[in-house]
Amino acid sequence: MTLIKWETPFWPEGVAHDVTDYNYPLTELLDNAARKYPEKVYTIFNDATRTFAQVKDTSDRIANFLAGHGIKKGDRVAIFLPNIPQFPEIFFGILKAGAVCVNCNPVYTPAELNHQLSDSGAKIVFCMDHPVFYKSAVKAIEDTDVETVIICNIKSYLPKLKAILGSLLGKIPKADHHEPNHFMFDEIVATSAPTPPAITINPHEDTALMLYTGGTTGVPKGAELTHVNFTYDLEAAVEYFRLVHDKNGKAEKLRYGGFHTFLGVLPWYHVFGINSTLLLAAKTGSRLICVPDPRAGNPPFTEVLTIVQKHKPTFMTAVPTIFVAFTNHPLIDKFDISSLMGCLSGGAPLPPEVCRQFEDKTGAIIFEAYGLTETAPAVCCNPPFKETRKIGSIGFPIPGTDVKILDTETGTKEMPRGEDGEIAVCGPQVMKGYWKRPDANEEVFREFEGSRYFLTGDIGNIDADGYITITDRKKDMIIVSGFNVYPRDVEDILYTHPAVELTAVVGLPDKRSGEMVKAYVKLKDGASVTIEELMQFCKENMAGYKRPREIEIRDEIPVSNVGKVLRRALRDEEAAKS
Repeated sequence: MTLIKWETPFWPEGVAHDVTDYNYPLTELLDNAARKYPEKVYTIFNDATRTFAQVKDTSDRIANFLAGHGIKKGDRVAIFLPNIPQFPEIFFGILKAGAVCVNCNPVYTPAELNHQLSDSGAKIVFCMDHPVFYKSAVKAIEDTDVETVIICNIKSYLPKLKAILGSLLGKIPKADHHEPNHFMFDEIVATSAPTPPAITINPHEDTALMLYTGGTTGVPKGAELTHVNFTYDLEAAVEYFRLVHDKNGKAEKLRYGGFHTFLGVLPWYHVFGINSTLLLAAKTGSRLICVPDPRAGNPPFTEVLTIVQKHKPTFMTAVPTIFVAFTNHPLIDKFDISSLMGCLSGGAPLPPEVCRQFEDKTGAIIFEAYGLTETAPAVCCNPPFKETRKIGSIGFPIPGTDVKILDTETGTKEMPRGEDGEIAVCGPQVMKGYWKRPDANEEVFREFEGSRYFLTGDIGNIDADGYITITDRKKDMIIVSGFNVYPRDVEDILYTHPAVELTAVVGLPDKRSGEMVKAYVKLKDGASVTIEELMQFCKENMAGYKRPREIEIRDEIPVSNVGKVLRRALRDEEAAKS
């Protein structure tokens, strides 16, 4: 593909329009950092640290164990963990074995996790030694191809005194019991050699991660992302970002070799969190603070503010609700969070006032970006200079990426500047496709001027100055605190309740989380159930961010002449009420 220079007079000064040198496997990120900065700290967790050399050694041992247990190139291995320090070691270890990481949300119910394990054909799963997470994993592997479970306990990754006190006081999470045939993480690391198998990776063709998403249809499916999808995105980010590192200094590219500390508040099972913190920290030889639960503390988010003050992160990737939580925290003035130099916001539009308040408090600059799971994730970003960014827009395509606005009916006709259409993306970050879903691939890919474009499902336009703005969504996806919720996913679970005849799920505006989930339910004749009982059913059967905040029981739900539920009519009703 020959990329055309993005037409705008406001392209960031000094930033190239294209990037090269991204044709390498993701494992090189860790191996290069361990070679250049072996004694530099990579992970920080509860004040305990692990160097790049230590993380590399453990990842090599994990790769050796996996190969010894039958994992071959292309096999899928699942990670069912929060942001704990074992995560990067396992992630790179899986890739060094030539396998594919299947990153799973650790708060998923057994049924939700079972779908991903079954569909991906994962053979091994890493899970946390935890009374809830481990129990979910044990239940979820039933009727799947999973042959091996590896249990990760955080005790050995804590400072020695904290580990001793934690054990004595019972504060270290631990499952009620362990199945006798399951392995302990520390034991497999101790008994495996630091010699990964000899594997040849084709970075352009070989899948590195499989991340589940509803795409544009809402049916969960695995997006196959190659090594290059990520390495390109990282190279483009390093080229595009500019930070003022020294007081009164000039904005420059991110510094390497331990200058930066990344705050890992976004979950690493999510494409945004893993690429812009875990991988970018490895790329730049930076420290990475592991934050399993950013909402921890009383009031919520107090613990993460304490971490910021203590470990002084310089870079944070977050969704708008986290910026809101910081700026509105009742104790914010008691904390020094001025170490932050740059922040990346994505997942949902960032309110201009929130941006202003956060930047005033920290002195940092917020880069507002746009991306999707299928694009690993970055597609666009506002310019890295306050003088030329346009708050409310998503800026320009990152170097090496092309964006077109296509007609919403066929996706084959390019719209004039200023007119709305569906945002289509072409670039090295666009996924191979959906796992075992040629039908879905046919829906989302278009050949245009000899290149392959991905239809995002988002509606937007390009203004006269070249800035791209999202104006609507073609799909019914709901964004709760930056995470995608697909109405059909929630509806399918509600339909399993014996009293539910018909249901419809929509997203409604919410000041705290951007959008909230509301469910409308019509009961079967003669059936009886309370809203509280339905709420409890949702709690037991779906992850927290998916659960309806409101449920309304109705005599009728609007449908079309062919019986299709009219979600738009329900949203219009709510808009009229408010």
